[in-house]
Amino acid sequence: MAEAKLKTPSVLAFEAKLIPSDALMFAGNWGGANWEPIQVGEKAVRGTISNRLKTATANDPVKLDAEVSKANLQTVDIAALNHNADTLKVAFTLRVLSGLDIPSTCNSPAYQTALAEKINEYQTSFGFMELAKRYAFNIASGRFLWRNRVGAQQIKIAVTVNDETTEFDTQEYSLRTFSTDGKITQLASHIVRGLTEDHCLIKVEAFAQLGEGQAVYPSQELVMGGAKGDKSKFLYQLDGQAAMHSQKIGNALRTIDTWHPAVDDVGPIAVEPYGSVTNRGAAYRQPKEKTDFYNLLDGWMLKGKEPSVEQQHYIMAMLIRGGVFGE
Repeated sequence: MAEAKLKTPSVLAFEAKLIPSDALMFAGNWGGANWEPIQVGEKAVRGTISNRLKTATANDPVKLDAEVSKANLQTVDIAALNHNADTLKVAFTLRVLSGLDIPSTCNSPAYQTALAEKINEYQTSFGFMELAKRYAFNIASGRFLWRNRVGAQQIKIAVTVNDETTEFDTQEYSLRTFSTDGKITQLASHIVRGLTEDHCLIKVEAFAQLGEGQAVYPSQELVMGGAKGDKSKFLYQLDGQAAMHSQKIGNALRTIDTWHPAVDDVGPIAVEPYGSVTNRGAAYRQPKEKTDFYNLLDGWMLKGKEPSVEQQHYIMAMLIRGGVFGE
C-alpha cells in the first residue's frame, strides 16, 4: 500500500521556548548599591499645534494664525530618574525551555513525526549554538533596552546563571552585526542546555548611565477603543513602577534574523513569519519570493526541498518563537 502523502496539519502550534518576564525599572547611581523603583507620574502640558494642516488653512495667513494660536492641551504619563540619580537599572528574568521537537498541539501524527526528525537532525548538525550565540549577544549588547540605550554614557549588563554572574560592557558590541567572545559563548552554552536538556533560568540586570533627572522609556500602553479621558499617553506600570512589556523584551531577544533578503539595508530584524517590522511598515520575507516561514517549512516538509543552512536557522528560530502554524 502506498504511503500517504504528508499534509500540513489543520492544527499545529508550538509554545515559546524563550520566555522573558516583564522588566522593572529602577533609579540609582553608577556603581552604587541603592536602587529605588521609578514611579510613573503625570504631566499636564500646554503644547503647540504642529500637525500637518489642510492646504486651505495652511495657505491662508488669517486661518493659519487662528489655528496655531489654539493651545494643544494634553495630559501624558511620564517616567524619569530623580535629580540625585544618574543611572537606570532594568531587571528581568528569562526562562529557556526544552522539548522543541514536540509541538504543543498537532492533529497529524505523521507530520509530527516527520517534523521531529527534521528538528533532531538540525540539533545533531548544529546543536542550536548559532541561535544561542545570537540570543546571548542580544542580552550582552543591551538590545532589549531599546530607546533607553541611546545616548547613554556607559552601559553594563550583569547576567546571572546558577548563582554565577558575568558582566558585559555594551560598548564592545555593535547592534548591526553579531560577534562573539568567550563570555558570550559561555552564556550561549547555558541557552543551548536550556533548549536541549533541562530548563534554564537567566537573570538579567542592565545599568545605563543617562544623567541626573533624565527621562526613561517604559513600554507604552495601547489604548483600545480610543483614549481614556483626556490623557493621550499611557506608560506601562506594575503597582505604579515603570516597566517594559515582556513582549518588547522578547522582540529584542529574537532580533537575530540576518538571513532575510534585505539584510544589507536594514540589518537584523526580529524573527517573524513574514519578516514584519511594524515601525517600518514593511515585510522583508515575502511569500511571492518564497522566503517566508510557511513557504520554507512547506517546501522542506511536503516537497523535500531542504532549505539552506541559514534558512534552517531561521525555521528553528521561528519554532523557538512559538505560534500557531497549522492551516
